[in-house]
Amino acid sequence: MLRIGVQTKNIVIDSAPEEGFAQMRRAGFSCADFSLNSYLSNHSLYRSENNRFFDRSVSELEQYFTPHKYGAQAAGIAINQLHMPYPNYVPQGTQELNDYLWNVVAPKSMAVCSFFDCPHLVVHGFKLAYFLGSEEAEWKRTEAFLDTLAPMAKEMGITICLENLYEGLGGHLVEGPCCNARKAAERIDRMNEQYQAEVFGFCFDTGHANLVGIDFESFLTTLDHRLKVLHIHDNDGVSDLHQIPFTFTKTRENQPSTDWNGWIRGLKKIGFDGVLSFETAPVLASFPEEMNMDVLSLIARIGEYFSEAIRNESMKEEMSYKLWET
Repeated sequence: MLRIGVQTKNIVIDSAPEEGFAQMRRAGFSCADFSLNSYLSNHSLYRSENNRFFDRSVSELEQYFTPHKYGAQAAGIAINQLHMPYPNYVPQGTQELNDYLWNVVAPKSMAVCSFFDCPHLVVHGFKLAYFLGSEEAEWKRTEAFLDTLAPMAKEMGITICLENLYEGLGGHLVEGPCCNARKAAERIDRMNEQYQAEVFGFCFDTGHANLVGIDFESFLTTLDHRLKVLHIHDNDGVSDLHQIPFTFTKTRENQPSTDWNGWIRGLKKIGFDGVLSFETAPVLASFPEEMNMDVLSLIARIGEYFSEAIRNESMKEEMSYKLWET
């Protein structure tokens, strides 16, 4: 069975992190996506607000997160991915803020990731296509940023994972950075060849993909081995809601709004053996606190279902191949 994880936001609190990790374990999770992005929120950054959390030195950050590291270890939870604060560049932000994000937040996020012995760091590409005039110019700026982190990633044994995003344009959600699987695969291969190490990979976000109409199966099979981590959540195809899978339907006949079957087929085809990690923190804010364990247990059970479905899909193809052989 594939391992199952969930993000720490709204579960693990700084005053008693060991309790949150223990709750995750009781619910059925064995892995965690550490929400470092919650320590410097995107809402604040888009308002050009900086809480200066990352003014701490690397040793001070390690001291701050030591209870979290030990709490996870005590609960038997592996921190398999960590989310860097985002955006990494605020288009209409001050030079001071953007320099801080680039030169302070990013490298210190790498250091925290290494401190947790975490193999994957999820990073958002710059949303600049509509400011610079093209996706190619946007990527050039993102690549320059990534080039500053790649030597650290190689030294620390971390794979930086780019994530498919959406963008708002004229009141509509449209494709954002990393929504072209072919380009993403080519760029990842080229950069890894440049650094002679697997310093870059991909994070596939199901909710973002659903919002912009990405074909899950095709996207995943194009990414193939470059896919390292997942963000699993659901929405209505209109807003980025980060809800429980199977929550939304397209019709009264209850056809899911998200192509979970295509997603399962895609993961199976590429032999995905990573973590089925849920990015569903807002769910815990919408249910009464007394139901947290019930909600987390349901999410973990859905993870078990996905794992079983991917395995069964694999078994079905193996049987079909054997029948064809005979």
